[in-house]
Order: sequence, then C-alpha cells, then structure tokens
Amino acid sequence: MASRRALKAVLIDLSGTLHVEDAAVPGAQEALSRLRQASVAVKFVTNTTKECKRDLLERLQRLHFDVQETEIFTSLSAARSLLEQKGHRPLLLVEESALEDFRGIDTSEPNAVVVGLAPDHFDYQTLNQAFRLLLGGAPLIAVHKGRYYRRGDGLALGPGPFVAGLEYAADCRATVVGKPEKSFFTQALADLGCSPSEAVMIGDDVRDDVAGAQDAGMLGVLVRTGKYRTGDEAKIHPPPHLTCDSFPQAVEHVLENLL
Repeated sequence: MASRRALKAVLIDLSGTLHVEDAAVPGAQEALSRLRQASVAVKFVTNTTKECKRDLLERLQRLHFDVQETEIFTSLSAARSLLEQKGHRPLLLVEESALEDFRGIDTSEPNAVVVGLAPDHFDYQTLNQAFRLLLGGAPLIAVHKGRYYRRGDGLALGPGPFVAGLEYAADCRATVVGKPEKSFFTQALADLGCSPSEAVMIGDDVRDDVAGAQDAGMLGVLVRTGKYRTGDEAKIHPPPHLTCDSFPQAVEHVLENLL
C-alpha cells in the first residue's frame, strides 16, 4: 500500500453499517460528524432497493444522520441509468416504495426484467412472467445479487437467490449494476474527483462492499455489524484491509492512519 496516494474520499454503506432498519449503530452519528470535519469527501453507496432515495434520506434524517440527497448513490440509480441508455421497457420486480426512482420510465409491453428486493412480488405468477420474457430474449438486470441482509428480526434473503433462479431457469446471465460491480464504485467516485487508489470503502458485506471495492482499486474496511458473520474475513482474497467492530472504530482508523 506504500504506493497509494493520500486518501481523498470515504465511501460508506448504509444498511448494516450506519443503521439496521430504524435503529442506528451506536455512536455512528457522532463518528460521521468527526469524519466530516476531516479533509476528505464522503459519499454513501447502497444496494438498498426496498425504498426510493427520498424515503431512504428521510429515514437517515429521522435517525439524526447528517446526510444530503446528493451524497447518496444507490443501485436503483445505476439501474435507471442503464435502462435509459438501452431504451428498455422493464418489468420491475421492486417494492412499491422503490418505484419513485423509476418514475418516467416506460413499462408498457416489457422487453427487459429488472430484479431488486421485492418480497411482495416474488410469487410464482410474477416470477413466471419474468421467466417467459427472458425466454423470449429479454435481458435480465439485477439491481444487485446480495445473498442476504440484516433486518430487525434477523437475517433475510436478498434478491440474489431469485436472480440466480431466473438465470438457471432461463439459461441466461444477469447484468448486475450494484455492488460489487467495479462500474458502480467508479460511478460513485466520478463526481468526487478522485481515483479508486485515493478512496476507502466501509461496509458490512465482505463480498459486495469490501471485495468489490478492493477489486476496483480501493481499500476495503469490514465492520462487524449488520449482516457480518464470524469468519467473513476469510471468505475473500485478498482479505479486508481492516476489520473493525463498528463504523465508529472504522472512522477512528481512517482518521488516525489514512489521512
């Protein structure tokens, strides 16, 4: 790491790192305030697909996090950009609360399938409709392929298993737009004016947050909150730059060692 340039940006995951549903990680608000006082840019990057960016921002502000809408980059934003670039008319398998981020997108006579986290839509009839579209040549777009995430009542299935099921049934491969895709991280960094070698990612998902960031050329810091499970550090190579108990400890490391 001796060849790395001075740190200019910190990318921060949201669900599982700063909060779990409507409960903030202890000390996370104060740690974020300390980070903001340093000479480093901050951006929040999330695979959350359960709610639109506006609802997500309102949740964070209710939890007293100092966050602005322009600082949030979501996998829903990346999915919308791809749909607009390709001119696709999607069948949207996302929750009603996330539809706002696709407002204005033509969904008549779908010629593409977009899968996010949509428990209310993962029924046989809807998945079979998606399957038939895929058999007819429609592309499969995964907002992300997270295996699971942390809810207030414990771990829960993410969209990944449903994406994998559609891939298997239709003998196709999804285009993934969220973490851990390299393009997601480079898009998030683009308006911060820094390269991956000048950034660090803090998150609770060893594959999507940490491995994805490190594959893109960033440092990855894993936190033992949210979806973290004992032994996650050993699931990727190279291992995380650092594993911390929580976001506040990760911020301490950034402030003391990386700036």
